[in-house]
Amino acid sequence: MQRRALHLSLLAGLLAVSGFVSAQTKWDLPAAYPATNFHSVNMTQFAADVDKATAGKLKITVHANASLFKAPEIKRAVQGGQAQAGEILLANFSNEWPIYAADGLPFLADSYDESMKLYKSQKPLMEKKLAEQGMVLLYSVAWPPQGIYSKKPLASAADLKGIKWRSYSPSTARIAELVGAQPVTVQAAEFTQALATGVVESTMTSGATGVDSKLYEHLKYYYDVQAWLPKNAVIANKKAFDALDKPTQDAVMKAAADAETRGWTESRKVNETTLATLKANGMTVTPPSAQLKADMKKVGDTMLKEWLEKSGAEGKGLVDAYNKK
Repeated sequence: MQRRALHLSLLAGLLAVSGFVSAQTKWDLPAAYPATNFHSVNMTQFAADVDKATAGKLKITVHANASLFKAPEIKRAVQGGQAQAGEILLANFSNEWPIYAADGLPFLADSYDESMKLYKSQKPLMEKKLAEQGMVLLYSVAWPPQGIYSKKPLASAADLKGIKWRSYSPSTARIAELVGAQPVTVQAAEFTQALATGVVESTMTSGATGVDSKLYEHLKYYYDVQAWLPKNAVIANKKAFDALDKPTQDAVMKAAADAETRGWTESRKVNETTLATLKANGMTVTPPSAQLKADMKKVGDTMLKEWLEKSGAEGKGLVDAYNKK
């Protein structure tokens, strides 16, 4: 009798353990940028907040620096269920839907306040599109404003002719074409090596990426043109999200809303500190000349016209909504 009671006790214990294991859900969240990048730090905090709010029921593991999937592969991985969530640079996917690239249009939204206005106009459209593609938008955070890095001084866009220009999205490749530079596609994780080997000698990116990739070791000048503020978005596979119980879903969305607010605040801080770091490491950080600014504005006007032609009524509606805010 005692033995039977022991067996029953052990069986109950095993069932309790297996019940706990099945009740715990694990998500992978691939990301493209270094673990020290402010987006990655914010995501890690998001994962910790979800863990705490769900009492360990949902565990999200952040895989930074393209360690699980490379940047262009992450969206497909989330869409196909290979990863339950992921972080993407929206402008990278403009070829599949022009609205993703709205924040990569030079000088359309060239400050944090303008960028947030654009996001508010863009968000309902993105949520609808991602839902159609089997995904959920968790949150989105802007990068600091984009400037031009170069080995040599730039007085105007003519000085960019023939220069090997690192592009990381269709928009940045198009800018290179319009100024007569040679676009070379290089993702963030391979950027430093491309500079060291002379594959690229100029780029348009933020102060944050400049510090992450130690661009001051290879390039001399940073022109703070504040062309646009591209956004990263953290997305989830809809089936994986729908499989969570309601309290867990609520916890994820609350942590996501907090991450969005925190991320935008941090982006502003990072913009100030990274420009100071570039200077401290010997880089010349300067506003663009009037000519360079005017030349880049022309590039922006051309790209907006092209984008409106591609995006049609949806794009026009977005720009009109943005201009009214």
